[in-house]
Amino acid sequence: MAQKEEQKPKKILTDSNFPVARVYHGTKKRPKEEPGKYPFTRGIHAEMYRERFWTMRQYSGFGDAKQTNERFKFMLEKGQTGLSMAFDLPTQIGHDADAPQAEGEVGKVGVSISSLKDMFTAFDGIPLGKVSSSMTINSTASTLLAYYIAVGESQGFASTELRGTTQNDILKEYIARNTYIYPPQPSMRLIGDMIGYCAKHVPQWYPVSISGYHMREAGSTATQEVAFTLANAIAYIQTCLDRGLKIDDFAPRLSFFFCCTIEFFEEIAKFRVARKIYAEILKEKFHAKDPKSLQLKFHTQTSGESLTAQQPDNNIVRVAIQTMAAVLGGTQSLHTNSRDEALALPTAESAKIALRTQQIVAHESGITKTVDPMAGSYYLEYLCDEIEDGVRKYLKQIEKMGGALKAIEKGFFQSEIRQNAYRLKKEVDSGERVLVGVNKFSDEKESKQELLRIDDTVEKKQRAALKKLRSERDGKKVQYALSKMQSAAEKEENLMPFILDAVKSYATTGEISNTFRQVFGEYRPKEVF
Repeated sequence: MAQKEEQKPKKILTDSNFPVARVYHGTKKRPKEEPGKYPFTRGIHAEMYRERFWTMRQYSGFGDAKQTNERFKFMLEKGQTGLSMAFDLPTQIGHDADAPQAEGEVGKVGVSISSLKDMFTAFDGIPLGKVSSSMTINSTASTLLAYYIAVGESQGFASTELRGTTQNDILKEYIARNTYIYPPQPSMRLIGDMIGYCAKHVPQWYPVSISGYHMREAGSTATQEVAFTLANAIAYIQTCLDRGLKIDDFAPRLSFFFCCTIEFFEEIAKFRVARKIYAEILKEKFHAKDPKSLQLKFHTQTSGESLTAQQPDNNIVRVAIQTMAAVLGGTQSLHTNSRDEALALPTAESAKIALRTQQIVAHESGITKTVDPMAGSYYLEYLCDEIEDGVRKYLKQIEKMGGALKAIEKGFFQSEIRQNAYRLKKEVDSGERVLVGVNKFSDEKESKQELLRIDDTVEKKQRAALKKLRSERDGKKVQYALSKMQSAAEKEENLMPFILDAVKSYATTGEISNTFRQVFGEYRPKEVF
């Protein structure tokens, strides 16, 4: 009788391709660390969620400003603790709703904001001095922040009282998202201007949220997400230092934005490593002294890429798992995706379920009762070691290239992300990676979903509103403000005061962006193969 061939143990890998052993027995690399103390591996606050939960900040915005205002109020009524604003593509790339480039896109993936008047409507009845707002806006972030400041002032709140965040991370736009307008250098100047302005005039605002999220959604590994995000952070910090700002004057108001996928333990490890390495960079490379400068404060969004159009109710379970990973990883604020987002903008009911997911984790799961409950997991420590080693190697490689901007220009980040995205796609196509309801356990007939659709009446209304605004405003005042802003752009003056004046004169998003286009030009990427 032939002897049975010994079967090799099955090779199991994480999403980032780390081999997973059957069992772990600890690691010598992890010294004893305390939450709230350098290097903040275990969390930036000593008490974490025992003292205060993370900000529950559901991403909202669609159609026109009135519809968005209604959704904001609905979510606040359901217990949301912070606002998060999504903008349509024309607003993101600096075109008014009546521009030819905006046709067919007005209000579709976010709210249309073409003027200060729209911003007044979006926040009608919401006191800006009493709520924290996050705005997912990049190329036109300076204009949207100016709108927000002007609305706050009209409500009786000084800019010093306003709290919130503008994403304003242009480097990741060149890498993964592509809603850029201007070339890298003037874009970096605008970000430096915003950071400098906020440090003096809007001190409770986070003027930039350095984002790994979009790179992860484009296909990066957890290691690449952390490494590339921290490399971009180094570039932004250096830009501010080159402008004469002192590290401890602005570093406490830098924030981050990460994705949380469904690879549970790897995501928790990723957040721990990001905090640790960032603290070391700020202390050792930039010589920051303020403990708050060393703290990596981050917002998390559950993974949109992981949602499936097939059997969308399964997404509720996926988001719940991702929510727990983000909380166990120590996030400061969180957006949970809705079940129907692979198909359309979320309905109010879907958004409510997504919010309830956070609330159940916060109030019912018990994982907020102790600080860093995952500490001491041998498997988690192994993953931390693997990610940390990989991040450090990438950072050295990027530094040798001349920094993040040079690496982006060479297409390095883009190429690394594409290779991993291709690997993941092949695994799904072959069935090696199971997507429940997609390539396994699928239904012959999908149930019909009630979806939110934005029709073309929004575009017609926005066009009519802009025509009315232009006929009623003081045209000479607008031209004067835009002319002053253009002159400042041609020199080296901080542009924020001039943008604020233009906004208050009722210059539109497109007019402000077009003025900068005349001075800075538009970015046209080289093909990278």
